[in-house]
Amino acid sequence: MLTHIVMWKLKDHAEGADKATNLARAKALLESCAGLTAGIHRFEVATAQLGHECTYDLVLNSVFEDAEALNAYQSHPEHAAIKPFLGAIRTERQCMDYTHPAP
Repeated sequence: MLTHIVMWKLKDHAEGADKATNLARAKALLESCAGLTAGIHRFEVATAQLGHECTYDLVLNSVFEDAEALNAYQSHPEHAAIKPFLGAIRTERQCMDYTHPAP
């Protein structure tokens, strides 16, 4: 099993919209990728809770069968299509992948 976590910090204004609008759009775009390929065991997209001190605005917490399944997801055309928007609205992006035994 391979866990893939990505976090984004968003700009206050980008692509003609404010942060809240872009955050909602980014979340919806990521959620649309949940079933793109085989081998996805978990695909959770969340935004930071208002009123809590958070360093990032958006997170993807996902688990894949293996590196091959993650690579298939990352190279899928529908996933690739959202990358320009995510890149345009973010100030920072962090990613961490790690392996662990199946539950």
